[in-house]
Amino acid sequence: MMSLRRPLVGCAARPAVAFTSIAKKQTATILKPRTFTAAFSSSRPTASRQSALTTFSKFSKSSNPFSRFQQARNSSFATEPAVVRPNQSALYKGLYAVAVFGGTAFAINFIFNRETREGPIPAYQREYLHETFMYTGLGVGMIGVVAKGLHNVGWSYRLMAMNPWVFAGISLVGGIGTMMATYACPPENYVAKHALWSAFNVSQAAVLSPLLFFNPAILARAGLYTVGMMGAISYVGATAKTDQYLYLGGPLLAGLTVVALSGLAPLVIPATAARTLAFTENLWLYGGLAVFGGITLYDIQKVLYHSRMSEAGLKKRDTVNEAISLELDFINIFIRMVYILQGGGNRRK
Repeated sequence: MMSLRRPLVGCAARPAVAFTSIAKKQTATILKPRTFTAAFSSSRPTASRQSALTTFSKFSKSSNPFSRFQQARNSSFATEPAVVRPNQSALYKGLYAVAVFGGTAFAINFIFNRETREGPIPAYQREYLHETFMYTGLGVGMIGVVAKGLHNVGWSYRLMAMNPWVFAGISLVGGIGTMMATYACPPENYVAKHALWSAFNVSQAAVLSPLLFFNPAILARAGLYTVGMMGAISYVGATAKTDQYLYLGGPLLAGLTVVALSGLAPLVIPATAARTLAFTENLWLYGGLAVFGGITLYDIQKVLYHSRMSEAGLKKRDTVNEAISLELDFINIFIRMVYILQGGGNRRK
């Protein structure tokens, strides 16, 4: 044990002897500053002095608690800049969306549109359909802009804090009232017709403005999916044989009734029946998505039917009323798309 301790004692005593010799030399040269300076600048340091300085520097670095932090900070500033690699996920997502939309359109066209009309759509029917789509796009755009403006001024917060029965009254009076008034207004009264149609769009925007609490990315994806779905269904309805899908009116009305009742289920079913509520919610989401997809197909065929009646002089030309039906289809599909995408994001979290 003594043989093992002696080297350690020698190592510990060596710095103390070196510090003592340095202190004696410094006190001896206090009155001779030039000699003191020359001793450190011109003379060659001895081996003992060099080892003492090395030991002292190591001791000071190891005893400083902030030395490791300073070294880490310096090393972080000394690292090379990160190489930014191009993100290819956006390209892959875009190609995936195009493939999904293309495959869906092809499948819908193959299943529901095997027997297409002979020849192109007549000019009057095509113009009538294009004008209906124009009013539909303008109405959806107006709803989006007004909903964003109302949300920015705090209308969504006041609407969420409102009494549910007051909210239901506003939605019924504002939405259904303006819609029925627009239907009843003759198309010859251009100003009143478009004023009532604008009031209908504003009332829909006031009810839908709380949707802007959702993530903007989800809203954008839901809008893109809704446009793709309605575009594919509209193509099928426009190129199908004449009045091929008008028979769907009765079954779709029955399905719409079931979907509406499933949406009212939380008002009747107690909160303890979790499985029943989950079933009714899925029925409202996915069943409603299928039902309103079928209603869109029916409405497109109805627009073409009304265009033929208008061309024959049996009905007035009123594309604003036709656009309201397609706007309601778009709104219902869009709402369900938002909730489906939001539910998928919550499951991934």
